[in-house]
Amino acid sequence: MKSNTLLIRLLVLAVAPLLTDCTSTRKPVAAQTQPVAIAKTSPKAAKASKAPAQAADAEMDEYATAEISDPFEPVNRGMFWVNDQFYTFLFKPISKGYQFLFPKPVRKGINNAFENVKYPVRFVNCALQGKFKRAGQETGKFFVNTIGGIGGIFKPSEKISSLANVPAEDTAQTLDTWGIGHGPYIVLPLLGPSSVRDTVGLAGDYAANPVNWPYLYFNTGDWNIAPPAANTLRSMPDQFDNYDAATKDAVDPYLSARSTYVQNRAEAAKK
Repeated sequence: MKSNTLLIRLLVLAVAPLLTDCTSTRKPVAAQTQPVAIAKTSPKAAKASKAPAQAADAEMDEYATAEISDPFEPVNRGMFWVNDQFYTFLFKPISKGYQFLFPKPVRKGINNAFENVKYPVRFVNCALQGKFKRAGQETGKFFVNTIGGIGGIFKPSEKISSLANVPAEDTAQTLDTWGIGHGPYIVLPLLGPSSVRDTVGLAGDYAANPVNWPYLYFNTGDWNIAPPAANTLRSMPDQFDNYDAATKDAVDPYLSARSTYVQNRAEAAKK
């Protein structure tokens, strides 16, 4: 029994931050993976046979725009394949079950509550970047949503212009602001695309997220794995939708996922 409990705890610890803390701003660029459609009545229909090759060349050009050092590509590709098997045969079915049991409005409320609790992550990183106005906005959002939104289940802050659509900050963005580059690209077990810098950032976000505090800092019994496990579960539907959008129909899913990751991190840094 003890060995089974230990195994469960280790699995939860491994997957608890699954595509949550650092991937919330990494929404795939859907245009990358959409096939080019050519109408039959188009004057260019005669060249339709060349479209697949042209689309492939365009897609590879997209990959080329996302620059990051990838010295461990053979190992990364192997881990990418292993992760894909876990996603396809284990985590996606779990995610589908979660979606079946909880209707979309309920899932939205759960997501809102978990994101509201992540206030310390956003506030601290705003302050560390010198974005004190944004730190104040995050504080205002937290109190408005906690009090007026019943613990963050609802987001009344979105109806207040000064608090709506405040870009989220994370530890990796703080490191970027301090002039620290990505470093080598790495594919983490279960967690997916990352870099050396963003892996450090992921650890920082995980430690600063109150959802994980019972597990990390308090020895209060086995129940303390419940918050991080629930956090992982609630994030799965959106994250797997993003993963599918980035890799489905791609010429090379590995390159597509890498390019999407780098592009989205770059976009997050501009906000």
